[in-house]
Amino acid sequence: MFADRAKIIIRSGKGGDGHVSFRRELFVPDGGPDGGDGGRGGDVIFEVDEGLNTLTDYRHRRKYKAQDGEEGGKRNCHGKSGQDIVLKVPEGTVIKDAASGKVIADMSGENRRQVVLKGGKGGIGNQHFATATMQVPKYAKPGQPAQELEVLLELKVIADVGLVGFPNVGKSTLLSRVTNAQPKIANYHFTTLSPNLGVVDLDGDGFVIADIPGLIEGASEGVGLGLDFLRHIERTKVIIHMVDAASVEGRDPIADIYAINKELEAYNPEIAARPQVIAANKIDAIWDIENDPIERIRLEFEPKGIRVFPISAVSGQGLKELLYHVKGLLDTMDDKTVVFEQEFFPEDMLIRENLPYTVEKSTEEENTYIVEGPRIEKMLGYTNLDSEKGFAFFQKFLKDTGILDDLEKAGIQEGDTVRMYGLSFEYFR
Repeated sequence: MFADRAKIIIRSGKGGDGHVSFRRELFVPDGGPDGGDGGRGGDVIFEVDEGLNTLTDYRHRRKYKAQDGEEGGKRNCHGKSGQDIVLKVPEGTVIKDAASGKVIADMSGENRRQVVLKGGKGGIGNQHFATATMQVPKYAKPGQPAQELEVLLELKVIADVGLVGFPNVGKSTLLSRVTNAQPKIANYHFTTLSPNLGVVDLDGDGFVIADIPGLIEGASEGVGLGLDFLRHIERTKVIIHMVDAASVEGRDPIADIYAINKELEAYNPEIAARPQVIAANKIDAIWDIENDPIERIRLEFEPKGIRVFPISAVSGQGLKELLYHVKGLLDTMDDKTVVFEQEFFPEDMLIRENLPYTVEKSTEEENTYIVEGPRIEKMLGYTNLDSEKGFAFFQKFLKDTGILDDLEKAGIQEGDTVRMYGLSFEYFR
């Protein structure tokens, strides 16, 4: 069975705890604190593997976990960082948050490797807490907790052209004739049980075409195999709509075209609006010359801007004209792969967590405000403020959690300083 969907649980590594210890050396009468810092937890990373074309590996295992960071040790020894876990997926895999269905990452185009969950930051040892008044600190900071998320993996094939139509209209035959693909072909419905891709070569220049199986009436509502494979057409730029012009099985080709377009519209109106070409197949089997079905199809759809090409997938008649027209359409479009934008940011889970924090005016420094608490510690542990994305999240965090409002209520003015543990910045509206 072609595996193009999988639901898994991913978990980053917990940060190692800081260590509490004191020097105990010969001839050193007053040994101070020497507890080391904990190691950082491992990240969960997704990476494209060119050798994969299905998600079968994720059907048999449900949970994937990065390694936790090790606890700090004596003599200022830093705990070992946890090992990252790298999950290999085929190109075209879209990673979604299972609860909301929003896109976390699209492993397509230039995106070959992405950190989806970051490991927790290691806690600091008691050596950092020694002061002139507290020379024997008996506490250290614990490591940041791990992040866990249930994600849905969906494989959406990467093809320039989608080949759609009812079962048994000759799509697999066409694909086998114009590309290097070798699909299974037989005279019964649903011969094709997985998307087939092939490369059309036109004088050294070409495009990728995908046979999308299983489209019948009701496909967008889960009837037949259609819903399982409709997602594979989402990246295509042009649609070849194939019909049985000879009505070998007694079907009306015009009614079939409208029925399939209705399913595309119901699934995603944006897909239905993409350029279409009609391939009127099996012209070698047309016997009723007086009531020419090709002319009927042309009169119905060409006034709407949809070109109709009479073809025979078996004999090859008309295929050259069809393929060159499709190539001409593609040449007018952006040649970049359709990539889905990120909609869900795992860091946003930190915003939703209801952990405490405090906002107070400093009694020691003028025009300075202190923001502390578990919520702030956790945010700083997972956020890289040196990156543009990390800094943008930091600003969003301050706004969405109400910290900026609390600072305003505390009387902060423009130019005043805000301190969050080791971080300080000037406040501006």
